[in-house]
Amino acid sequence: MKVKRYGKHYVYILRCSDNTYYTGYTPKIKRRVKLHNAGKGAKYTKTRLPAKLVWYKKYKYFKKAFLEELKIKRLTRKEKEKLINGCE
Repeated sequence: MKVKRYGKHYVYILRCSDNTYYTGYTPKIKRRVKLHNAGKGAKYTKTRLPAKLVWYKKYKYFKKAFLEELKIKRLTRKEKEKLINGCE
């Protein structure tokens, strides 16, 4: 699949049923959350359903969204919770 370099790009955080967080990227956020909850998303979320969208941010450029996803994945749980709660 070829990725569009500009347009709508979203980085998002899901809270899974076991209270863990999953961070991902998508150009279509509503569709992606539905796929996760249908068990067709990431391997990580398949056994932790339902998953709830708790945070997302829209980007115009793929590269910025991709780099932000990597940055968030490296955050601690506390840092992710601060981000979700709007403290960062």
